[in-house]
Amino acid sequence: MSQNTNNQAAFIWSLADLLRGDFRQSQYGRIILPFTLLRRLECVLESTKEAVLTQYDSLQTMSFSPEAQEKVLLRAAGNLSFFNTSKMDLSKLGEKDIAANLESYLLAFSKDARDIFDYFKFAEFIGQLNDANLLYKIVQKVRQTDLSPETISNHDMGAIFEELIRRFAESSNDTAGEHFTPRDIVRLTTSLVFMEDDDALSKSGIIRTIYDPTAGTGGFLSAGMEYVFELNPQAVIRAFGQELNPESYAICKADMLIKGQEVQNIKLGNTLSNDQLYADKFDYMLSNPPFGVDWKKIEGDIKDEHAIKGFDGRFGAGLPRVSDGSLLFLLHLISKLRDAKDGGARIGIILNGSPLFTGGAGSGESEIRRYILETDLLEAIVALPTDMFYNTGISTYIWILSNKKTSERKGNVQLINAVNLCGKMRKSLGSKRNEMDENDISTITRTFGAFEIVDARELDKPAEPKSNRGRQSANPKNETAKTFASKIFHTHEFGYRRITIERPLRESYQFSDERIAECRFATGALNAAMKSIYAVFGEDLSEQADIRAYLKLQFADLKEKQIKDVLEPKLWDDQKIMLAKAMALQNVIGVAQFDDMNGFDDALKVACKKADIVLDAKEKKQIKDTVSWRNSLAEKVIKKMHKTPAKPLYGLFEVNGAVIEYQADSELRDNENVALDPTQTVNDINEAYFIKEVLPHVADAWIDESKRDDKDGEIGIVGYEIPFNRHFYQYQPPRDLVEIDADLDAVSAEIMALLQEVHS
Repeated sequence: MSQNTNNQAAFIWSLADLLRGDFRQSQYGRIILPFTLLRRLECVLESTKEAVLTQYDSLQTMSFSPEAQEKVLLRAAGNLSFFNTSKMDLSKLGEKDIAANLESYLLAFSKDARDIFDYFKFAEFIGQLNDANLLYKIVQKVRQTDLSPETISNHDMGAIFEELIRRFAESSNDTAGEHFTPRDIVRLTTSLVFMEDDDALSKSGIIRTIYDPTAGTGGFLSAGMEYVFELNPQAVIRAFGQELNPESYAICKADMLIKGQEVQNIKLGNTLSNDQLYADKFDYMLSNPPFGVDWKKIEGDIKDEHAIKGFDGRFGAGLPRVSDGSLLFLLHLISKLRDAKDGGARIGIILNGSPLFTGGAGSGESEIRRYILETDLLEAIVALPTDMFYNTGISTYIWILSNKKTSERKGNVQLINAVNLCGKMRKSLGSKRNEMDENDISTITRTFGAFEIVDARELDKPAEPKSNRGRQSANPKNETAKTFASKIFHTHEFGYRRITIERPLRESYQFSDERIAECRFATGALNAAMKSIYAVFGEDLSEQADIRAYLKLQFADLKEKQIKDVLEPKLWDDQKIMLAKAMALQNVIGVAQFDDMNGFDDALKVACKKADIVLDAKEKKQIKDTVSWRNSLAEKVIKKMHKTPAKPLYGLFEVNGAVIEYQADSELRDNENVALDPTQTVNDINEAYFIKEVLPHVADAWIDESKRDDKDGEIGIVGYEIPFNRHFYQYQPPRDLVEIDADLDAVSAEIMALLQEVHS
């Protein structure tokens, strides 16, 4: 921003001096921004005002539709995107009826301009300013500002408006992060996205489109246009965007109007549930979607599109958990990529750490990462310093995606660790305590542009200030060096197969008194309630009201139906019969412990016949569950005998000439993540890993070959994650034990000395 435009912005913002005391600081921008817009529109229209008024008067005698009238008046206004049919301006509003006159003046604007003032809720502020006797003073100061095109170009006016937006966002930094991305982050992201388009940055007459689905106040759109304009003033950038918040939408639309953009391309509404630019594709996309915001309100719309349209819609790759919609915005942007045969497109999106690794193999998040990596869209991820945003201090990352990768980038992903490339701000703004300067941004963009590997390089950055509170260690721990690094990986290196490892179930059984006593009570959710009632009230269920009150107090999670069930005398009678049957079986089988569950069914069948007892399936299950337990010393439980060849790695074991499949123990079930390797077959990779990493520790384990990937049908479910921190972890050896002991001795001596003072 030039000194002249900076001075103009400062002069306009000085309106805040008049507002102070009567309005909150967070309201200043909601008054100053629309007044600035109004003055700019007035100055732009001044040269054609007489022609528009003349044309307007003549139209009143004709039977033109409102749409046709608007087209005629726009031509009369010099083919601008707005006009005004009022004979008034800011200098003719008067003082007595200024509020009514100003509102009448605003209503005379064309629809797009009028809508902006409506979304600012400007009429409300006009009334408040008038009530505070400030409206006339504000108008007089605004009209003194020369914002004519001859004095200030569209580009400079955009810069002034952006500076006002920045001041507004910073003055209300409690919510700024929802609508405004810090300029250093905007500058970095824009540089990374645009830097490889030599045509747009050098040739005249080049036309490019830029899109932000979470436009906020238009910071990314403005930065994209500004970046190209600085390098190539002859290029044409057409901006598109959509924003959910009406006030931010108004600011963005006003900024685009001031810059001469077609404001019809800026839409209001929820991008995910109501994409108002659904048919459009773009050259460049920039976005800073909200971090960790759930999408429950629009869950039905999203799931319907996923299920019905699949990959013909935006969310065919998968759906993340409802608690975080960040990856939905990324999928939305991918759907907007201009086709590679038409020149392709690039995306720059800011996300928190969750999309890197949340969700295991087969989850929606993993499937989205899988789609992005297997279609080779991801170019790079840049890890940013913490405390870079107004409303959060968490770790954040810039993802750069493209469907027009250069040959050297194809099949590869660059990770850039820039968490230390920042400096402390002199004054914090909300949670923003760090900022990047031009050198920091250049370091990242050069590394990305060169597509180079950078080993951890120590930076010339000041150490973090240490707290001087409390006792200081005589041998403090060494501070971790501040470094910068870049690594390059093949896309498959982020993938793995999750194979399921099973082990045989081993069980014993015994018809002991303690075990069969459990048959007195139902299984499942009612078990604990029945035991508690029996302990307190015995078998007398006549005091229903007391028992119900007791259950409500002691078992608050029980539903009304469950309470009714547990108070039903028939349930207690059935369980008493169940206990009697178990005792009869005990008389036949005895109380000895058996460590081979494979003989249980035969023993139970014989015992039932001898005791003249009939058990239905439910009763058999309760008896079995009651008298059996897992025992690592018992025999393996056989599930099935096979006539096929043995496959011990996959659970078919040859034992004494027979091929046996054992029952798997769900409590011993485990999963192993096996790295992908496109040079080998899936089975070879899985088996080699299993033989090396699993069998030496659990000799009776096997791979469950029924757990297969839905897409390729191979054993193991494919997953993808990007463990950024793991790749850049720097080991710091612990302090020497001698130093730790010395510190402990010193502290102990200090404590003893203090105790002696207390006792003396």
